Amino acid sequence: MFGITLSLALRSIRRHILRSFLTILGIVIGVGAVVTMVTLGKATTAAVQQSISALGTNILQIRPGQGFGRGGGGPRPPDFKPEDVTAVANQIAGVTAVAPQAQATATAIYEGANWSTTINGTTSAYFQVQPWPLATGRIFTPVEEASGKAVCIIGNTVRTNLFRGGDAVGLRMRIGAISCDVIGVLSTRGQAGFGGDQDDVVIMPIKAVQRRFTGNRDIRLMLVGVDQKFSTATVQASITDLLRERRTITAGKEDDFNIFDTKQISDTLTGTTTLLTGIVAAVAGISLVVGGIGIMNIMLVSVTERTREIGIRLAIGAVAREVLLQFLVEAIVLSCLGGLIGLVIAQLAIAIIAPLIKVQWLFVPEINLFAFGISAVIGVVFGYFPARRAAAMNPIDALRHE
Repeated sequence: MFGITLSLALRSIRRHILRSFLTILGIVIGVGAVVTMVTLGKATTAAVQQSISALGTNILQIRPGQGFGRGGGGPRPPDFKPEDVTAVANQIAGVTAVAPQAQATATAIYEGANWSTTINGTTSAYFQVQPWPLATGRIFTPVEEASGKAVCIIGNTVRTNLFRGGDAVGLRMRIGAISCDVIGVLSTRGQAGFGGDQDDVVIMPIKAVQRRFTGNRDIRLMLVGVDQKFSTATVQASITDLLRERRTITAGKEDDFNIFDTKQISDTLTGTTTLLTGIVAAVAGISLVVGGIGIMNIMLVSVTERTREIGIRLAIGAVAREVLLQFLVEAIVLSCLGGLIGLVIAQLAIAIIAPLIKVQWLFVPEINLFAFGISAVIGVVFGYFPARRAAAMNPIDALRHE
């Protein structure tokens, strides 16, 4: 019985192929939009988490200022001093290493090729705090750090643009007005979650950057590694107390520095992207409801057009539930067909959009199954009323219908 009913439903859909396609268009758009938005949202969240995790776990970032959205008028808070770095490293329990950073922007030149990049001055502790191994070469020696020697470790982007992808270790390039010996090349990290190129960097001893580029001893960022045995929240509170004392911040005044836990940053960004993905998916899901209304509308028209057919079936012995099943199956087939087309379109859209926004292509089985299941449910919900109306017809009145 079900096979015959399915065959009749497919035959009816084929008779009006264009009308059937227009009927399921809302379902196609709804399923395609929901799957595309949710999948791209998950891919974006994964990219953000990967970028944050590349900084390492159990790391605190300390910067002057009051954090995001809390700025305003008044003088800029003072930068940190080398003595602050020493105090945090020596006086706070649970700190494994502290890497100070001073940054500048300059043009790197090698044999006629030039590239504008970020110069990051730091110490060898930088490579202890965060997991960024070298592809080739070595890190600074204590003597090179103490003397501020002009040696550098370059990122893969700089190597590609200046040295055409060849081996750069042992060669000398010019950064601004100084010559710099390349002693190492960093492993590739790729794009950051905010679109920045993490490999577009030159790392030098902090004293060299302070003397040759910034002209002062100021430190704009401290990366603090925390022992796994200690809570980052506890260490963060201890650092806050220490820096408030060193920067003479009296009770009742806000901190003029901010401390970010990389895990907290990751959780915040993940929560934000998840919320935005849910909102966009909910808006896109409205078209599923619109598609369901379209199916119900066309099925009502179909019932009216086929009134005599329904009357004949009822007159020769068909029971009401068989007529109801015929129209209900037809609505479900239309809805499921729209769901399948929507899934195919969604995968094509994801394959096109993912490289444009620089995220990885993902296939999420659960969201695809969920969207297809919703399309089937819509067929049942919005197809039941027309099917019930067809099954409730009086055979005599149906046969009299012109």
